Amino acid sequence: MDAAAQFDAPLDELCAEARRLRDEGNGAIVTYSPKVFIPLTKLCRDVCHYCTFARPPLRGERAYLTIDEVLAVARAGAARGCREALFTLGDKPELRYRVARNELAGLECETTLEYLGRAAESVLGETGLLPHLNPGVMTVADIRALRPMSASMGLMLETTSERLSERGGPHFGSPDKAPAARLETVRAAGEAHVPFTTGILIGIGETRDERIEALLTIRALAERYGHVQEVIVQNFRAKAATRMVDAPEPPLEELLWTIAVARIVLGANAHVQAPPNLSYDDFPRLLDAGIDDWGGGSPVTIDHVNPEAPWPELERLRAATESRGLELAPRLPVYPEWIDGRWLDPRVLPAVLRASDAMGLARENDWSPGETGAVPFAPRDALPVDSRDELGEDELVRLFGARGRDRDRVFAAADSLRRDVCGDEVSYVVTRNIQYTNVCYFRCGFCAFSKGKLAANLRGAPYLVPHDEIVRRVREGWARGATEVCLQGGIHPAFTGEYYESVVSAIKEAVPELHVHAFSALEVWQGAATTGSPLEEYLARLRAAGLGSLPGTAAEILDDEIRRVICPDKVTTAQWLEVHDAAHRVGLRSNVTMMFGHVESPRNWARHLMRAREQQRRSGGFTEFVPLPFVHMEAPMWLKGQARSGPTWSETLLVHAVARLALHPWITNIQASWVKLGPSGVGAALRAGVNDLGGTLMNESISRAAGAQHGQEMPPERMEELIRANGRVPRQRTTLYRDAPEERRRCSFGARPLDEPVNPPVRDAGLKAPPRLVRPGFAAARAS
Repeated sequence: MDAAAQFDAPLDELCAEARRLRDEGNGAIVTYSPKVFIPLTKLCRDVCHYCTFARPPLRGERAYLTIDEVLAVARAGAARGCREALFTLGDKPELRYRVARNELAGLECETTLEYLGRAAESVLGETGLLPHLNPGVMTVADIRALRPMSASMGLMLETTSERLSERGGPHFGSPDKAPAARLETVRAAGEAHVPFTTGILIGIGETRDERIEALLTIRALAERYGHVQEVIVQNFRAKAATRMVDAPEPPLEELLWTIAVARIVLGANAHVQAPPNLSYDDFPRLLDAGIDDWGGGSPVTIDHVNPEAPWPELERLRAATESRGLELAPRLPVYPEWIDGRWLDPRVLPAVLRASDAMGLARENDWSPGETGAVPFAPRDALPVDSRDELGEDELVRLFGARGRDRDRVFAAADSLRRDVCGDEVSYVVTRNIQYTNVCYFRCGFCAFSKGKLAANLRGAPYLVPHDEIVRRVREGWARGATEVCLQGGIHPAFTGEYYESVVSAIKEAVPELHVHAFSALEVWQGAATTGSPLEEYLARLRAAGLGSLPGTAAEILDDEIRRVICPDKVTTAQWLEVHDAAHRVGLRSNVTMMFGHVESPRNWARHLMRAREQQRRSGGFTEFVPLPFVHMEAPMWLKGQARSGPTWSETLLVHAVARLALHPWITNIQASWVKLGPSGVGAALRAGVNDLGGTLMNESISRAAGAQHGQEMPPERMEELIRANGRVPRQRTTLYRDAPEERRRCSFGARPLDEPVNPPVRDAGLKAPPRLVRPGFAAARAS
């Protein structure tokens, strides 16, 4: 029985099975790649009888684009939001044309591939676009040489039929179209660990059995090496001025049959693409056959391979996708499953991370936390959806991945729940922020604030604020209407539990009425360890000294998979939760934060929320949840190319909105950080489930050290103006969400400017580090 016989079912049944597999493996997302096409050379030694891209040299024309021309195209694409630079070129033209050899010699290159490497390296280094290389047949050595300057590569297998290369066939006279040579290139890419795109071309004289044979061969290579990230099913289109101008084109039903068979053969998790521009107005039907990718289109350049068939406008593509209940999303030239150090060269991985979102897809815009400027969009009015008290890990991951209409529904559900629980009041607290030292012996990859031997290049000199300056700032804050002082800082090697206790005592002696909101779980753990006290006993001592509540910082991501990467010597997830559980038992309230947008994924966010929810059920001591978007600009791990550029705007809003849904009814206050989001960002967050804007701060150093540009203070006048401008009612509160006393409120308006804070050099304190430092977490476990 021939191979095609097993696919004799009616087309609608095959397509239904293909869609089922597509949805099982890839969900409701259909991707596309925003790119520029860079035709490095149109010379080619092959003479495929359907191709209009390759052409012989013309007198007076250059054989290759110059590097300046290449960069001009790439820069134009980067300015329009493209992420990929697709290098298209003929196969080894120097083996056929003297003009190519001479021009390469003038460029001090021996081969086209050598010049391609130079061009790709320039694009990667100077524009940030990610090169995808399609240079034809290559050896393992060729691919390895190009790997350091490309995110991915590709070569269409087209067919495994040798007879199509015989005299009279479409590949006659084209040595690089020999199936054995092309299969060896696909195999070589696997050996070189390169994410690879391949595919088949239908309608050039092959049979259905031969298509299936090609697909099975691709599947075998993918299973062996794991590198085939995408398979294209492309339909032949007859082109003028070619030998095959009168050849019949495959009907749409034949294309749909082949796509459906490709999906069934390759499986649920494969990425299957069909070019929409080659199906003209019928392109939406390609979705019915199980594709999950549209390929790439450009707002800048034409498709030089198919110039007669323009790619559909993006909004038309989006409408077609949504008409099938699917959502359109931009991607990078490398798919999410291949974004790691095994598949990407260390010189390429940083650029890929910086261009990616938390799902490994392309950032939809250039917004990053801490930067000024308008936000890309705000939540739109949409019909709310039902929310439940309990959302599991998989459900939360799906919500975090929402796009388009589904995303609007998540925002609407969060906003509706916020209105039901909190009304239209938006609260804030007048607080004096004091970061008492920027010296820290812990080595968190995300921190641009702390100063130590490994952070000498970061902003500012090492300092330690003495008690008398802390008290001066506290009194100044009280005079300006503060009800809270928030204390956080680095962990100086000489700090002990007695030090933290003395700071609290000094504040309460100077201003007894002020609420002291101080010390992260790491500081508490270190303080207890240096005094030899159990956590609960030490926290009771701090409370007796006047501590009012704990900030929820040092949580980062409450998932040890991520903590081992970003903060290996800090408290573990269990230790962080243990500190807050002990605090709640001794009568101290606290909040819970989450820093997101660096190396973690939506699944890690989901685990964080679930652990916070479980802790709140046990102890009930959390007052609010505070999402903290990662500010990347000066963070060490970002500067080393090991992290993303903070969360995208969509992710930022979704974290706030999903937190509202996931934590209900246990945590009822969701806070937005104006330092991270800026005023316009806060306004949008208020329509995505947020009901609190945190503190006025008076001084803020940590986010600004990382590169945030939104200022050090949001005085009550501006805070309330912002809240009212977004149709909400401002409420000045205390740390524990009671109304601020009227006397405090009157003092907070029209406050005089702050005096310049004094941050004496740390050496003035004369502190001596002990011989052995407290190190909780994984580093301590390794040491023992």
